[in-house]
Amino acid sequence: MKNLAVVTFIFMLLALPAGQANAVEIAAPAAALAYRSKDIGADGRVEQLRAFLASHNSPLAGDAQTFIDEAERHNLDWRLVAAIAGVESTFGKHIPTGSNNAWGWGVFTGTNDGVHFKDWAEGIAVISEGLRKKYIDRGATTIYEIGWIYAANGDSWGNHVQYFINQINQFMPTTPDLLAVTI
Repeated sequence: MKNLAVVTFIFMLLALPAGQANAVEIAAPAAALAYRSKDIGADGRVEQLRAFLASHNSPLAGDAQTFIDEAERHNLDWRLVAAIAGVESTFGKHIPTGSNNAWGWGVFTGTNDGVHFKDWAEGIAVISEGLRKKYIDRGATTIYEIGWIYAANGDSWGNHVQYFINQINQFMPTTPDLLAVTI
C-alpha cells in the first residue's frame, strides 16, 4: 500500500501542467518585477494567463500573448500588467466607455476618465513601457514603491497587485484529468 502511495504521488507530480507555479515562485518577494521563467515557457504562460483571465470573464483574455510579449520586451514580470488591470478595473470589465484603459492610466484627479487606447494591445504596450521607463528605471523597484506613485495608497494597492500575481501563479488551466488513467 505504501508503494502505491509513493507511485501515485510521483505520478501526480509528473502530471502537473508545465505552467504550474512552484512554491518558490509563489513565495517570491514583491520586489521581483523582472521575471523570466525557465520552466513554464512562453506558450505555457500564455495559456495560463489566458485561462486565468477567462475565468474572470475578462475582455483581456484574448490578449494574453500581448501581455507576455510586452513583459519580455520591457523585462517585466509577465503577470504584473494583468494584475494591475485586476486591481484597477476588475480585469478590464469596469472602464470608462470606449477607453480600452483597464489600468486607470492617466486618471490623476478622478475628474477625467484617463488615457484612451485604440485597443487592449495598445494599452498593454503603453502600460508596460510606462512601468519600465517612468517607474522602474527611475528607482521604483517593488510593487509597493510603484504603488505609492501609481495610486493613493501604495501599500494597499501593492497588496492587491501581489494578491492577483499570486492568483495567476496558482491558477491551473483546465486540462484533461491525467490522473483518471488506471495504474
